[in-house]
Amino acid sequence: MFNLFPLFVGLRYSLTRKNNLFLSFISLISMLGISLGVLILIVALSVINGSILTLREEALKSVPHATLSGPGVVEDWSQLQAEVLSHPEVLAAAPFMEGEATVRHQGQISFVRLRGVDPTLENSVSDNENSFYAELLERLAATDNGIILGTQLAGELGIFSSTEVSVLGLGSLLQRKESDALAFEVLGFADFGLYGNNNIALVNLNQAQQLFANDAGTEVNLRLRVNDVLRAGEIAQAAAASSMVEIAPWYEVQASLFNALNMEKMLTSFMLLMIVVIGAVNIISTLVMVVSDKSADIAILRTMGASRQTILLIFMVQGLIAGLVGVVLGGFGGVILAGNITELSLIVERFINSVFTEANIYLISHLETRVETAEVLAVCTAALLISFVATLYPAYRASQVQPAEVLRYE
Repeated sequence: MFNLFPLFVGLRYSLTRKNNLFLSFISLISMLGISLGVLILIVALSVINGSILTLREEALKSVPHATLSGPGVVEDWSQLQAEVLSHPEVLAAAPFMEGEATVRHQGQISFVRLRGVDPTLENSVSDNENSFYAELLERLAATDNGIILGTQLAGELGIFSSTEVSVLGLGSLLQRKESDALAFEVLGFADFGLYGNNNIALVNLNQAQQLFANDAGTEVNLRLRVNDVLRAGEIAQAAAASSMVEIAPWYEVQASLFNALNMEKMLTSFMLLMIVVIGAVNIISTLVMVVSDKSADIAILRTMGASRQTILLIFMVQGLIAGLVGVVLGGFGGVILAGNITELSLIVERFINSVFTEANIYLISHLETRVETAEVLAVCTAALLISFVATLYPAYRASQVQPAEVLRYE
């Protein structure tokens, strides 16, 4: 049967320290240190998660969920399209061709990623939910020599209304075949996301094939849209299992960006976890002083029959109470703060600007956070584990107190 005696004594030592305000203060500081560390860590991870989610949404406006390429696509993409669409987790599939090209307008030249698409299928595979984008694709389907530019690209070229531009494939440019350039009518400007607005342009697939006739390796690929972007590669592999194709999911295409973000997340977590470690160090110092202060009590308990294990558990309970209270306060505070950080930043912004009328301070009012339950539990578990480890040495010292040596001078 579980012995409640160590728990009872440990709680009593934790809650009744009126005679030693210094120990109570140190214990409070250690508890607040752990609470603050857990709170900041949860908020920081939530902000990074929100940033990763936002960047992923921006990237997927221009990057396919998964790309199928190779001879199997070039030979008969329509047959492969029918095959992959039979998979229940593939929502849509469409052909496209992408290569480097130059766009010229009134002396301004810009290198772009020119993408040839089938306008009737492109909207079904795109993550761009803007209704105006669907209208632009309808115009592109009705115009043989139409082109859609990214918003930033159009600004760089000085294009603000319908006009004509000259487009030349990179292969023809390198071979100095400027006669291969084609004239296109600008149909409008689309949002291709944070990483595509300055270098993406869309044309009809047959026009792209004509432009890239001299570009070796620029071939027709198949773009997939799946129901779970985090498993895009796995789904594409299962859908095209019977075909010899190369598969490139979005997270491999954008690996450099998201690997850097994940590395930043890990390093940030490690650094902020040091705040919890500092709080745990305070637990050690507090318990060491408690052991010294309660040495007579320990000796009396030992003479009354308490074992070394009982004394060990008493001081482990006492140390874990500070850690547990700190983790609970920090966990709830972190979740609440992460969920309302945008509103709180607006309140702080208004307050500062009301006090300093000419300050014009603007905080990040569009910050997006995402609280992951698994991460919150992992942070709280790590903080409790650190607190537990911090109690071991002081508790061991308490269990080694010799009653005869202590009571000899009492």
